[in-house]
Amino acid sequence: MVLGTSSGAGKSLMTAALCRVLQRRGEQALPFKGQNMSNNAWVDADGGEMAYSQAMQAWAAGLEPCCAMNPVLLKPRGDSTSEVIHGGQSVGTARAEHYYRDWFRPGWQAIRTGLMQLQQQWPQGRLVLEGAGSPVEVNLQRRDLTNLRLAQYLRANCLLVADIERGGVFAQIVGTLALLRPVERPLIKGILINRFRGRRELFDEGRSWLEANTGVPVLGVMPWLNDLFPPEDSLDLLERKPSRGATDLEIAVLRLPSISNFSDLDPLEAEPSVRLRWVSPGDSLGEPDAVILPGSKQTLRDLEALNNSGLDDQLRAYASAGGSVLGICGGMQILGQDLRDPERLEGEGSPTSARGLGLLPICTTFSPTKTTRQQEVVAIWPQPCTLKGFELHHGFTDLKAGTRANAIQALSSSERIGWVSQQHSGAVVGTYLHGLLDNGCWRRLWLNKLRQRKGLSALTTLDVHHTEHRERLINRLADAFEAHINIKPLLN
Repeated sequence: MVLGTSSGAGKSLMTAALCRVLQRRGEQALPFKGQNMSNNAWVDADGGEMAYSQAMQAWAAGLEPCCAMNPVLLKPRGDSTSEVIHGGQSVGTARAEHYYRDWFRPGWQAIRTGLMQLQQQWPQGRLVLEGAGSPVEVNLQRRDLTNLRLAQYLRANCLLVADIERGGVFAQIVGTLALLRPVERPLIKGILINRFRGRRELFDEGRSWLEANTGVPVLGVMPWLNDLFPPEDSLDLLERKPSRGATDLEIAVLRLPSISNFSDLDPLEAEPSVRLRWVSPGDSLGEPDAVILPGSKQTLRDLEALNNSGLDDQLRAYASAGGSVLGICGGMQILGQDLRDPERLEGEGSPTSARGLGLLPICTTFSPTKTTRQQEVVAIWPQPCTLKGFELHHGFTDLKAGTRANAIQALSSSERIGWVSQQHSGAVVGTYLHGLLDNGCWRRLWLNKLRQRKGLSALTTLDVHHTEHRERLINRLADAFEAHINIKPLLN
């Protein structure tokens, strides 16, 4: 089990690295996080919803992701409530103050069911567990579903990860170990120092001090890696500091207050000719080559934030001047004419209807019915090519009645998966397909439209699918892990 001294210590990536290292050694790693809180989700082949980080760990283990790897997923809604996902299916909402009272027992049962499903399907596999946050939040320890309760239940060998980049690494480690109960302390088999800059021997004295004062071996020091790895949640977006030289295109991405599925943007982060600039409500939109509205967990509230900040008018003016706009899922809904929430799925304080930005002649009605499915369709615009991805949304979107046929066209062979409006020199595109930009051919065709407007040469559309880039990143991560971390004490 990979535990962390805090959220953001690097547990998710260290778990992925461990899964790939075990795969290289001929073992079948089985990634598992009992409970995750994230709006960055993935939909498995059976339509089950799970956290994206466990999907990435599954790919690192050479497996197709399945929701048994993350049996409890909490999706925050921003009003002290979260949607509760058990076994890939939405089972209700929970208020923070009542969560452990109402959901502890069903959550523990969902976790045990997920474990049983994995162990039945891969009886020879080795479970690689990821903890959540800190394992020693003293006010939560008694009801903690996913850290040391799970480690004790499975008698897991635990690796404690501490992020030296944040500072105070000695206090992180000593404090965490001091707050463990006597029955839990023997589970900790080693310490991993993460994100170390500079020569490792500079930490030799600190390593010796930790081992002498805690009695726990330091199994290694992971170096700072310059690669841009997927963030676990929206807070990690704030820490992204991409370093690259001059680029051809600048794409503005709206950092919506309730942003979700921001992993949709990873393929653009990997494009060397593209720079992403995150724009929050209150910031100036500027003059980017394109604007992206990503997914949203609270679409009506995020639309209200755009309206209150003036970003709505900036977007309309940008599109009217011929700017290119791409909206994904909630972002597409915001681009439409009308949004209706008759059953107040976004909470009691939210409106039942709102006017969208009016950049696409579509209307959205939210309903309890949740669409969760993988899709493979053929793109019509900008050119025919295969698109793979998944849908994850409440309700449905249709063209506004009376829309002229020449005002909009379907994005793909599946008419309700997205639309394109080209009334100006640019294009406004909306889609329900998460993972659209993973498709290398479509991504490059879209980028080439932007490049053409600037008189730039076209990029090849024979570029590999983003999965190839992700594989290279995972392998580089695993290479560093193998070079710097001794995992033998974890495997005994």
